[in-house]
Amino acid sequence: MPNDVWPLVHAERRALIADLERLDDAQWAQPSLCDWWSVHDVAAHMVDVATTTRLGFIVAMAKARFDFDRQNAQGIERARGATPQQTLQRLREVAARTSTPPAPLDTRIVEEVLHGEDIRRPLGLTRDYPQEAVARSLHCLVGMSAKFGGAKELVARVRLSATDFDLSVGDGPEVRAPALDLLLAASGRHTPCVNLTTF
Repeated sequence: MPNDVWPLVHAERRALIADLERLDDAQWAQPSLCDWWSVHDVAAHMVDVATTTRLGFIVAMAKARFDFDRQNAQGIERARGATPQQTLQRLREVAARTSTPPAPLDTRIVEEVLHGEDIRRPLGLTRDYPQEAVARSLHCLVGMSAKFGGAKELVARVRLSATDFDLSVGDGPEVRAPALDLLLAASGRHTPCVNLTTF
């Protein structure tokens, strides 16, 4: 994939840092949209994501006995600071990096948008994401198998059509919603205005 994804990724990291700077300790401790992860855990995951290299990912997976959930948990443990402010400072320090695991490059913007919402939605925060960031995230997600966190199988049986800009993917009965909500639902996250459980 073209390297032009990095300006989008870096912009999302800066936006997330700006939102995290306004949180108090209670908000950092709140549950995120990710099962079992607090807001602090997701922020630590974003530090780990930003520093992951191709070789580093393979080594980390081997240490986790090729269990992806265990690898994520170990990454959070490594990246999480003793305090929210320490984790936030670590995120600032890695925000401009262009490291990537052995995955399509657009997965980097998927990570930023989805995990940004994992933090923002439970806290009642909103972000007006660039259309390109959301569109590229959704196109990337539907191009990957569910085995790798994607939604390729889903869009073989349902058509996802955005109501806020020109974006439509998939075949089958149409589900219409804002593109960001379609992205969240396609990733398996709960969003009130999209129900994909019947497809």
